[in-house]
Amino acid sequence: MAPSIYVPAPATFRKPIAEAEMMLRRNEELERELRESKRREEKAADELKRVRERLREVEEAEERLCFELGELEAESLCQARDYRRRIADLAEQLARVQVR
Repeated sequence: MAPSIYVPAPATFRKPIAEAEMMLRRNEELERELRESKRREEKAADELKRVRERLREVEEAEERLCFELGELEAESLCQARDYRRRIADLAEQLARVQVR
């Protein structure tokens, strides 16, 4: 008897091909989701960078305001002392005028 070659039916190849096509589509879908995820991550990183910069600006502004507030408090204290001193001088002058 002569050797024979077995040739499978075409239906035998359809299932692996369909599975491979399905895997390729799934791979494309996953790659698309990965690109979208990376884009969202970059957007979030950019937003975080802007927020950090804004925070730094706000902190600097707060420091400037605190410094200015301290300067105003010191100035108001000097003015209050000068005012009290002026009142005391006027009261003393008034007392001297009333004594005469």
